[in-house]
Amino acid sequence: MATDNLNHQVMAFAAIAQCAQLAHDIARTGLIDSAKWEVCVNSLVCTDPDSAMDIYTPKHELALGFKTLIVQLSDSGEGRSVEITKYIAGMISLERKLTKSGNSMSMMGQRLDQVKRQLHHFTINDDAVIANFASIYSDIISPLGAKIQVSGSPNQLQQQAVQQKIRTLLLAGVRAAVLWRQVGGKRRHLFFNRKDMVKNAKLQLNQF
Repeated sequence: MATDNLNHQVMAFAAIAQCAQLAHDIARTGLIDSAKWEVCVNSLVCTDPDSAMDIYTPKHELALGFKTLIVQLSDSGEGRSVEITKYIAGMISLERKLTKSGNSMSMMGQRLDQVKRQLHHFTINDDAVIANFASIYSDIISPLGAKIQVSGSPNQLQQQAVQQKIRTLLLAGVRAAVLWRQVGGKRRHLFFNRKDMVKNAKLQLNQF
């Protein structure tokens, strides 16, 4: 596999993993690192990048995703989270259904364009923008397949702001899965190319 292709695939999968990890964490604590959140969520409005590497900037804020990828795909299985595995698998599954539905893709594109216009007046962290992202996930993505059930603290999961951030992260994860597929990522790579992906993730992580 060409190095550039593998770099892009691992970066995109790290973005999926970071969305899953952040959703896992906020569901438990209600807290989220703003820089790690923003690098994921900004990708939703980066619809015309010059290259795949331009979608996630600054790239070093994906470090959590690279670390999560390494833990989740390492042969040892040490520290692996069944829940994060489930979230990643769910986002990849929803991406397949989304890309097969031209109507859903078109609707999502239109709704994301609305958010981009909204960003002329608000920041990416504004409650109204997050609510808009969350509604895109609820209205367009979630109905496509089996719902991703995020586990956590009932006190946190009952809060609307936490619910909306989780849905926004799942939307960003599906977007990352679209990119992963576009740069050649396939499910079989998660079984047959695990070692190469982990090795590449470690190399990219060491560049930060």
